[in-house]
Amino acid sequence: MLPSQRALFEIPRQICYLNAASYSPLPLRTLEAGRAAVLRKGTPWTLSASFANQQHERARLAAARLINAEAADIALIPSVSYGVATAAKTLPIARGTRVIVLENDHSSPVLEWHTRAEAEGFTVETVRQPDDGDWTSAVLAAIERSGASPVSLASVSSVHWSDGGLIDVDKVGAALRQRGAAFLVDATHSVGVLTTDVKRLDPDFVIFPTYKWLLGPYGRAFLYVAKRHQGGIPLEQTASGRRNVRAENAVYFTDLSYVGDARRFDMGERDHFISMEMASIGMEMMADWGAPAIVQRLTMLTERIAQAVRGIGVRVPEPRLRAPHVLSLAFEGGMPAGLVEGLASEGVYVAPRLGRMRISPHVYNDEADVDRFVEVLTRRLRGL
Repeated sequence: MLPSQRALFEIPRQICYLNAASYSPLPLRTLEAGRAAVLRKGTPWTLSASFANQQHERARLAAARLINAEAADIALIPSVSYGVATAAKTLPIARGTRVIVLENDHSSPVLEWHTRAEAEGFTVETVRQPDDGDWTSAVLAAIERSGASPVSLASVSSVHWSDGGLIDVDKVGAALRQRGAAFLVDATHSVGVLTTDVKRLDPDFVIFPTYKWLLGPYGRAFLYVAKRHQGGIPLEQTASGRRNVRAENAVYFTDLSYVGDARRFDMGERDHFISMEMASIGMEMMADWGAPAIVQRLTMLTERIAQAVRGIGVRVPEPRLRAPHVLSLAFEGGMPAGLVEGLASEGVYVAPRLGRMRISPHVYNDEADVDRFVEVLTRRLRGL
């Protein structure tokens, strides 16, 4: 089993940080690279002409490696919402059809479609949070419901951010393909941890940032665009997205036709000398460890917690219905007021999410962390 990687991070022993699904800490290597990059930006005359492009392609390749894609299928973007807006501009939604989203999903894969629905004549159908926690069955039922208008798109997270509910994207993708519908996956909480293979899944778009599970900085994200959509019009019009608009040319606007792959969808001002390298390092570390090894370790940690808290009046979702790296605890009568803050006062960090407590360990956590969490939680619940 992959051992704890705590030594690669600057985490004091007394800190029990179980909140990767909000923000991950940065590895020491990434911190060092960030400091060096700030100094480099302070002396821009030391940068070679090829430096920026090398940074772009390193990050693009690292992102592609995580999802078994080609680098040419990856666009450099600042956020998931930017990626969804890009997809919406590229993917027309037919009038009279449905776009399927999840109840209480994060805003990014949802709000874009609500904004467009009335003007473009389609409806947004929200799949209600299932009482039994089985998100996959609920989504499939919505897709397959007889008598309903056709589905044109499902825009969903692969792991629900609030309760850790796991969506079987293979089953959902297959159901959508049977109906000629498109599939947009917000893979914020799966890429890097859960095995993701776009060649097998064949989604239309997959979007993910680096600041959570990929051990990277805020403001860096990546958009996978299936080849069938790479002829679309980008969200922004940039020189880098065109075949030959270059400052070094004698004629600036030499060739205005778009580049022929997903690079045309890159954001403007993409020369992030500081954070682009930081993003690459975290993604490369995750790929080197490998999703199977990471998920094995995180499953062990979350299951250790699940087994320990069942006897203290806390409800835990079934393992088959939840992501192995996110554990959502429900409390009889609701989560006690001040509980999360009380844990934090003792150096134990988790997140309150829609009335539940979300626990999300990563490779820097170890058995001592989860045992300490259980001890502090048990003591505080008994005190209440």
